Amino acid sequence: MENGRIILGIDPGTQLLGFGIIRAEGKKASYVDMGVLDLRKEKDAYVKLQAIYDCISEVCKSYHPTELAIESPFYGKNAQVVLKLGRAQGAAMIAALEYGVASVTEYAPRKAKEAIVGNGAASKEQVQLMLEKTLGVRLEAKHLDATDALAIALCHFYETSSPLKSARGKGGWEHFLKDHPERIA
Repeated sequence: MENGRIILGIDPGTQLLGFGIIRAEGKKASYVDMGVLDLRKEKDAYVKLQAIYDCISEVCKSYHPTELAIESPFYGKNAQVVLKLGRAQGAAMIAALEYGVASVTEYAPRKAKEAIVGNGAASKEQVQLMLEKTLGVRLEAKHLDATDALAIALCHFYETSSPLKSARGKGGWEHFLKDHPERIA
Protein backbone atom coordinates (compact mmCIF):
# COMPACT_ATOMS: atom_id res chain seq x y z
CA MET A 1 0.00 0.00 0.00
CA GLU A 2 1.28 3.43 -0.90
CA ASN A 3 1.46 6.18 1.70
CA GLY A 4 -0.37 9.45 1.26
CA ARG A 5 -3.21 8.21 -0.93
CA ILE A 6 -6.21 10.49 -1.38
CA ILE A 7 -9.39 8.49 -1.93
CA LEU A 8 -12.44 10.14 -3.47
CA GLY A 9 -15.69 8.34 -2.77
CA ILE A 10 -18.78 9.11 -4.83
CA ASP A 11 -22.44 8.24 -4.28
CA PRO A 12 -23.75 9.05 -7.77
CA GLY A 13 -27.19 10.39 -8.42
CA THR A 14 -29.07 12.61 -10.81
CA GLN A 15 -30.92 14.37 -8.00
CA LEU A 16 -28.25 14.41 -5.29
CA LEU A 17 -24.64 13.38 -5.78
CA GLY A 18 -22.48 12.93 -2.70
CA PHE A 19 -18.72 12.99 -2.53
CA GLY A 20 -16.38 12.21 0.35
CA ILE A 21 -12.61 12.44 0.56
CA ILE A 22 -10.23 10.67 2.92
CA ARG A 23 -6.46 10.61 3.24
CA ALA A 24 -4.91 7.18 3.71
CA GLU A 25 -1.49 7.09 5.32
CA GLY A 26 -0.19 3.71 6.33
CA LYS A 27 -2.90 1.90 8.25
CA LYS A 28 -4.82 5.06 9.15
CA ALA A 29 -7.51 6.94 7.28
CA SER A 30 -8.49 10.50 8.09
CA TYR A 31 -11.36 12.75 7.03
CA VAL A 32 -10.58 15.47 4.50
CA ASP A 33 -13.91 16.80 3.17
CA MET A 34 -17.33 15.92 1.84
CA GLY A 35 -20.18 17.59 0.03
CA VAL A 36 -23.36 17.25 -1.98
CA LEU A 37 -24.22 18.43 -5.47
CA ASP A 38 -27.94 19.22 -5.45
CA LEU A 39 -29.45 18.80 -8.92
CA ARG A 40 -33.12 18.64 -7.96
CA LYS A 41 -34.02 22.00 -9.53
CA GLU A 42 -32.45 21.17 -12.89
CA LYS A 43 -34.84 19.43 -15.29
CA ASP A 44 -32.54 18.82 -18.29
CA ALA A 45 -30.82 15.44 -17.92
CA TYR A 46 -27.82 16.48 -20.02
CA VAL A 47 -27.27 19.68 -18.06
CA LYS A 48 -27.22 17.49 -14.93
CA LEU A 49 -24.51 15.29 -16.44
CA GLN A 50 -22.44 18.36 -17.31
CA ALA A 51 -22.88 19.66 -13.75
CA ILE A 52 -21.71 16.29 -12.35
CA TYR A 53 -18.67 16.33 -14.62
CA ASP A 54 -17.85 19.93 -13.66
CA CYS A 55 -18.30 19.30 -9.93
CA ILE A 56 -16.08 16.21 -9.86
CA SER A 57 -13.48 17.98 -12.02
CA GLU A 58 -13.33 20.80 -9.45
CA VAL A 59 -13.13 18.33 -6.56
CA CYS A 60 -10.22 16.62 -8.31
CA LYS A 61 -8.44 19.92 -8.93
CA SER A 62 -8.87 20.89 -5.27
CA TYR A 63 -7.93 17.62 -3.55
CA HIS A 64 -5.81 15.70 -6.10
CA PRO A 65 -7.28 12.23 -5.46
CA THR A 66 -5.19 9.25 -6.42
CA GLU A 67 -8.06 6.74 -6.34
CA LEU A 68 -11.79 6.79 -6.98
CA ALA A 69 -14.25 4.53 -5.19
CA ILE A 70 -17.76 4.82 -6.58
CA GLU A 71 -21.05 3.23 -5.72
CA SER A 72 -22.22 0.90 -8.47
CA PRO A 73 -25.78 1.21 -9.74
CA PHE A 74 -27.87 -1.45 -8.06
CA TYR A 75 -30.58 -3.49 -9.70
CA GLY A 76 -33.94 -1.83 -9.35
CA LYS A 77 -37.45 -2.36 -10.59
CA ASN A 78 -37.24 0.70 -12.81
CA ALA A 79 -34.70 0.33 -15.63
CA GLN A 80 -34.83 4.09 -16.32
CA VAL A 81 -33.57 4.84 -12.81
CA VAL A 82 -30.68 2.40 -13.21
CA LEU A 83 -29.84 3.96 -16.59
CA LYS A 84 -29.82 7.47 -15.12
CA LEU A 85 -27.60 6.34 -12.23
CA GLY A 86 -25.23 4.72 -14.71
CA ARG A 87 -24.98 7.95 -16.67
CA ALA A 88 -24.27 9.93 -13.48
CA GLN A 89 -21.65 7.39 -12.50
CA GLY A 90 -20.07 7.59 -15.96
CA ALA A 91 -19.88 11.40 -15.91
CA ALA A 92 -18.16 11.29 -12.51
CA MET A 93 -15.73 8.55 -13.57
CA ILE A 94 -14.75 10.36 -16.78
CA ALA A 95 -14.06 13.57 -14.85
CA ALA A 96 -11.82 11.72 -12.37
CA LEU A 97 -10.04 9.70 -15.06
CA GLU A 98 -9.46 12.78 -17.18
CA TYR A 99 -7.94 14.46 -14.15
CA GLY A 100 -5.53 11.53 -13.79
CA VAL A 101 -6.94 9.37 -11.00
CA ALA A 102 -4.92 6.15 -11.10
CA SER A 103 -7.69 3.66 -10.34
CA VAL A 104 -11.47 3.38 -10.26
CA THR A 105 -13.20 0.75 -8.14
CA GLU A 106 -16.93 0.14 -7.84
CA TYR A 107 -18.65 -1.02 -4.65
CA ALA A 108 -22.22 -2.16 -4.14
CA PRO A 109 -24.14 -0.09 -1.57
CA ARG A 110 -24.50 -3.14 0.69
CA LYS A 111 -20.75 -3.81 0.56
CA ALA A 112 -19.92 -0.31 1.78
CA LYS A 113 -22.51 -0.47 4.58
CA GLU A 114 -21.21 -3.87 5.65
CA ALA A 115 -17.62 -2.58 5.68
CA ILE A 116 -18.52 0.42 7.84
CA VAL A 117 -21.32 -0.84 10.09
CA GLY A 118 -21.08 -4.61 9.76
CA ASN A 119 -24.59 -4.78 8.33
CA GLY A 120 -25.35 -4.44 4.61
CA ALA A 121 -28.87 -3.29 5.41
CA ALA A 122 -27.78 -0.48 7.78
CA SER A 123 -29.57 2.85 7.58
CA LYS A 124 -27.89 6.03 6.35
CA GLU A 125 -28.02 7.33 9.93
CA GLN A 126 -26.20 4.23 11.24
CA VAL A 127 -23.52 4.68 8.59
CA GLN A 128 -23.12 8.34 9.58
CA LEU A 129 -22.79 7.50 13.27
CA MET A 130 -20.13 4.86 12.63
CA LEU A 131 -18.20 7.20 10.34
CA GLU A 132 -18.20 9.84 13.08
CA LYS A 133 -16.78 7.35 15.56
CA THR A 134 -14.25 5.87 13.12
CA LEU A 135 -12.96 9.14 11.70
CA GLY A 136 -13.36 11.23 14.86
CA VAL A 137 -15.41 13.98 13.21
CA ARG A 138 -18.89 15.41 13.58
CA LEU A 139 -20.98 15.03 10.42
CA GLU A 140 -24.21 16.90 9.75
CA ALA A 141 -27.32 14.79 9.12
CA LYS A 142 -28.26 16.95 6.13
CA HIS A 143 -25.36 15.42 4.20
CA LEU A 144 -26.43 11.76 4.16
CA ASP A 145 -25.53 11.39 0.47
CA ALA A 146 -22.07 12.73 1.30
CA THR A 147 -21.70 10.35 4.25
CA ASP A 148 -22.60 7.47 1.91
CA ALA A 149 -19.79 8.64 -0.40
CA LEU A 150 -17.43 8.87 2.58
CA ALA A 151 -18.41 5.30 3.49
CA ILE A 152 -17.53 4.16 -0.02
CA ALA A 153 -14.11 5.83 0.25
CA LEU A 154 -13.49 4.21 3.64
CA CYS A 155 -14.70 0.84 2.33
CA HIS A 156 -12.11 1.16 -0.44
CA PHE A 157 -9.43 1.98 2.11
CA TYR A 158 -10.33 -1.14 4.11
CA GLU A 159 -10.38 -3.30 0.99
CA THR A 160 -7.02 -2.09 -0.29
CA SER A 161 -5.19 -1.98 3.03
CA SER A 162 -6.26 -5.37 4.39
CA PRO A 163 -3.39 -7.84 4.83
CA LEU A 164 -5.84 -10.49 3.65
CA LYS A 165 -6.05 -8.83 0.23
CA SER A 166 -2.69 -10.32 -0.68
CA ALA A 167 -4.00 -13.76 0.30
CA ARG A 168 -6.97 -13.60 -2.07
CA GLY A 169 -6.30 -15.41 -5.28
CA LYS A 170 -2.86 -16.57 -4.17
CA GLY A 171 -3.62 -19.75 -2.30
CA GLY A 172 -5.81 -18.28 0.44
CA TRP A 173 -5.00 -18.65 4.12
CA GLU A 174 -2.19 -21.16 3.64
CA HIS A 175 -0.29 -18.73 1.43
CA PHE A 176 -0.99 -15.81 3.76
CA LEU A 177 0.24 -17.70 6.85
CA LYS A 178 3.36 -18.86 5.02
CA ASP A 179 4.17 -15.28 4.00
CA HIS A 180 3.34 -13.82 7.44
CA PRO A 181 4.55 -16.23 10.17
CA GLU A 182 4.62 -13.33 12.65
CA ARG A 183 0.81 -13.29 12.54
CA ILE A 184 0.55 -16.76 14.04
CA ALA A 185 0.08 -16.66 17.81
